[in-house]
Amino acid sequence: MSVTVRELEKIRRDGLKALKEKLGVEGMIKFIQMYSDGKGDYTEERDEILKDVTIEDFESFLTEN
Repeated sequence: MSVTVRELEKIRRDGLKALKEKLGVEGMIKFIQMYSDGKGDYTEERDEILKDVTIEDFESFLTEN
C-alpha cells in the first residue's frame, strides 16, 4: 500500500482533530507526549542518579511507604 505525503498529512490532521475532540487540548497533549521520542540515554542517566543509593536505602523506602 503506497501512501502519498498529502494523504499522510491528512491522516495526521484528522488524528489530531479526533484526539482534541475526544480528549480536549490538555488530554491530546498528554497523549502525544506519551509517544514522543525521548532524548538521551535513560540507563546512563538512571545509573548516575542512583549511584549512591544502597539496597538498604531502597528497602527502607519500601517499608516506609
